[in-house]
Amino acid sequence: MKILVTGGAGFIGSHTVVELLQSGYEVVVVDNLSIGKREAVDAACKIAGKEAEFIHLDLTDEQATISIIGKIKPDAVIHFAAYKSVPESLSEPLTYYRNNMISGINILQAMYKSSCKTMIFSSSATVYGENPNIPFDEDTPLNPVSPYGRTKSHYEAVLHDFCIAHKDFTAIALRYFNPVGAHESGFLGEDPLGVPGNLLPYVTQVAIGRREKVFVYGNDYDTPDGTGIRDYLHVTDLALGHLAALDWATDNQGFEVFNLGRGEGASVLQILRSVEKACGRKLPYEIVSRRPGDVPASVCKAEKAATVLGWKAKMNIDKICQDAWNWQKINPEGFNPHYAVDGLPSTLTAQNGFKEK
Repeated sequence: MKILVTGGAGFIGSHTVVELLQSGYEVVVVDNLSIGKREAVDAACKIAGKEAEFIHLDLTDEQATISIIGKIKPDAVIHFAAYKSVPESLSEPLTYYRNNMISGINILQAMYKSSCKTMIFSSSATVYGENPNIPFDEDTPLNPVSPYGRTKSHYEAVLHDFCIAHKDFTAIALRYFNPVGAHESGFLGEDPLGVPGNLLPYVTQVAIGRREKVFVYGNDYDTPDGTGIRDYLHVTDLALGHLAALDWATDNQGFEVFNLGRGEGASVLQILRSVEKACGRKLPYEIVSRRPGDVPASVCKAEKAATVLGWKAKMNIDKICQDAWNWQKINPEGFNPHYAVDGLPSTLTAQNGFKEK
């Protein structure tokens, strides 16, 4: 079975590539490398001991997208390709609407023309926004408070309507909460461009000495310690959720939504303390004002995924932070090709790489 992974050079995409390859799927990665890293695809292939095809493509190019997907003829698409920063989306909304919406529509057009009838979509808990009904289940009213979150909810509506128009099409929107951590090998992890916009990579960069201190955005929320609470999910658990959705899609049609999370919240200060435990020292931090677009708390109910997909997160906060720190120790300045490829332990080394087309 051939799977096209858009945005497969990104953090979540590359970890999903590992799990797909290890499960015997044929994988083609499409990415424009504006955020993703080729080294991530290389490391994923080396960890899995399998080969994936890589194609450099900007999915906002309609004709190129139709042409490439027509040649690939995938059995299913897992769609990760999107810009993903809430603060950046507030300052550059048109950039987010153009990239996230147009690329998604182009992919659907290309899938329709090539008779590919299954999409697993990387949605987000940001579609729930600021909502009093915590924890969120899939029926919680959508109330995104950022352009990023709205691109996710808008595209879910596109998929819903597409499935109504095409009864033989299957689209699954996976609303995941806060993906963090790294592959347990330490050779694949989150390597953001510039200053990290997400908490955990920022904390580990402070721990390794790349940044002076952690900035905690607000300590006056209505939470136990005053800092924001999120449902942090190990990226490998999340990757396996995509495989569970893909398996379910083989026997089901129409549009469906699933939350993917641990169902437990952790505050900013709890994450900070867990990284301190992993690295063995106290880390400096400073309380500053809240950021626009942030919500006090976001925690999910994941019972539907457990019941329908047979998926449940297995790794706790300490494991998440330990794996993230392990990645940062091995890659102190981000992806190092010598570590990520030649430095793989013998149990993970493979002769296969990835081929570029």
